[in-house]
Amino acid sequence: MKLIGSLTSPYVRKVRIVLAEKKLDYELILDDPWGSATHVTAHNPLGKVPCLIMDENGALFDSRVIVEYLDTLSPVGRLIPPPGRERIEVKRWEAIADGIMDAAAAAFMEARRRPEPQRSPDWIARQHQKIHAGLDYMEQLLGEQPYCTGVNLCLADIAVGAALGYLDLRFPDMDWRASHGHLARLADKLGARPSFATTKPPASA
Repeated sequence: MKLIGSLTSPYVRKVRIVLAEKKLDYELILDDPWGSATHVTAHNPLGKVPCLIMDENGALFDSRVIVEYLDTLSPVGRLIPPPGRERIEVKRWEAIADGIMDAAAAAFMEARRRPEPQRSPDWIARQHQKIHAGLDYMEQLLGEQPYCTGVNLCLADIAVGAALGYLDLRFPDMDWRASHGHLARLADKLGARPSFATTKPPASA
C-alpha cells in the first residue's frame, strides 16, 4: 500500500498511527495538496490527503474511510468495535475530534494562507469557538477514564491524539492543557507510544 499525505496533516497522522498500531507495511508518498506540483488529484478527485493507494482495489480517501478499512486488514490490536453501541461511541469520539481538526485547519488557513485584506476575523473567531467547545466536551466525556472509551486504546484515542497534536503544532499559544487536565493526561500517555512519537510533525513545518 501507498499513502499519499503530508507530515503536518492531522488526518494523515491519524491514518499513519493506525498503520503503526496495526503493524501494517506501507510507503509514505509526501505531497502538498496546495502546491502546483501536487499529484494526489490523480487518485482523489477532491485533491485532498490522505489518500491510500491499494494494490488491487484503486484508492481510498477520507481518513475515516481509510482507518475503517485498515482495521479490517489485521486482527492485531482491533481499534473499532463490531457494529453496536460500543462502535457508535468510538465513532462519536472520532467525529468530535475530526471536527476540532476541521475547525483548526480552517482557522489556520484563514489566518496564514489567505491574503491579509481578505481575512475574516469573525470567521477565525468562530472556528476557535468550535475548538474550545469541542475540547470542553471531550474533557467532560473523558473524565477519569484511562482512555476515551474505557481501559483500552481504540480509534477514539487516536483521533483525539491527532487533533490535540495539531493544536500544539498550529496554535502553540492556545494552552488548552491548562483547563483540560484529563485531555492533557491522555495526550501525554499517547505521546509516549511509538506510533505517536514517530509520526509527530516537525515543529518547523
